[in-house]
Amino acid sequence: MTPEGTLVASRVVESLATPLETCFADQLTGYLRIESGMPLADADPVVVTLDGGVPTAAVVPDGDQTGAGALAALPDTGPFRVERARTSASALASLHDRPACHVDPGAIAERADAPALAARLRERAPDDPTDDSMADFLDDPDQIAALKAEARAEATARADEWGLSDQLDTE
Repeated sequence: MTPEGTLVASRVVESLATPLETCFADQLTGYLRIESGMPLADADPVVVTLDGGVPTAAVVPDGDQTGAGALAALPDTGPFRVERARTSASALASLHDRPACHVDPGAIAERADAPALAARLRERAPDDPTDDSMADFLDDPDQIAALKAEARAEATARADEWGLSDQLDTE
């Protein structure tokens, strides 16, 4: 699941703010591979993709955690072993096209106690087209009504199938 990339640097750092700041300044398109810097730590690495230096997606490659769940898998404190890799935007598309992998661009910086960096990351973050489509959907009362009707019909069918029709509130 980790895209192919060219290793730019590999370091052990006390705070994730340091590599985030470097990626932001370099406008790196690629990813960070982050794991505990403690030799005996038994935690899976987390891969955070970057678009122009801005965190956009996160995954635990050997696990089933994505997005905010993947970020939660990061150790609470350093040291961290961080690899920075450069790659093309097209190599990252498989992760960026999955909304479940998306992360708040400033979340890692906030976690690293770098609120000013978090604000700059959010400011530079590209607009997320999925946010607009979801907002458009939620603003359309006809689509919401159709979704509710479909859910109601499915619930009624399941209740009939399971012999629970008399338990269903049909108001």
